[in-house]
Amino acid sequence: MKLSVIIPVYNEEKTIGEIIRRVGMVDLEKEIIVVDDGSKDGTRLFLENMRKDGSEHVKIIFHEKNSGKGAAIRTGLGHVRGDAVIIQDADLEYDPEDYVKLLEPIKNGQSKIVYGSRNLGNNPKGMFLYRWGGIFLSFLANVLYGIRITDEATCYKVFSTDVLKSFGLRCRKFEFCPEVTAKAAKKKYKIIEVPISYAPRNKKEGKKISVRDGIMAIWILIKYRFTD
Repeated sequence: MKLSVIIPVYNEEKTIGEIIRRVGMVDLEKEIIVVDDGSKDGTRLFLENMRKDGSEHVKIIFHEKNSGKGAAIRTGLGHVRGDAVIIQDADLEYDPEDYVKLLEPIKNGQSKIVYGSRNLGNNPKGMFLYRWGGIFLSFLANVLYGIRITDEATCYKVFSTDVLKSFGLRCRKFEFCPEVTAKAAKKKYKIIEVPISYAPRNKKEGKKISVRDGIMAIWILIKYRFTD
């Protein structure tokens, strides 16, 4: 089974090289698709140089202006050739070594969707607002859609490629997570959760998600419960 790794990136010059290296080290058949979403720091230059060097295992795409994480994911999805897809943030919070166990339920035919849960492992808790915001989003998704998940907002969501493409994504910014959760639940897909490792960072370290994004996630979960 070939895994497609989409890395949406915006202003991550300090970590982009390391995350690409770590993803490349994972012992799986895979392709890496990096979408630079209009970075203003040294990220774009780093990626331009990588592309000039002719890196065979990394496809690099540039947005001319910042359009949002969801838009970058949608761009990357148009280039996917693997059997399964995972989203990888560029900030080193998540460990690519977890890919192997995340893929197992899909390989074994147990499910077409797997979430990596930060709350099932013994991980640092992170900032209060982010942690409890994530817990609330999980609670809301469970109530609205009759599912049972512990980490709705996790970055590590793995999909069979045909399933993710069938969702007709509309997300532009950080709405990707609630949109796919809502659409998966409405289509009655089984979501299996697997514990993962997590090293949270804070605003000073470059974390970009905000309270406004959390409010938008709540709205998207509610919206898709009653509309298509």
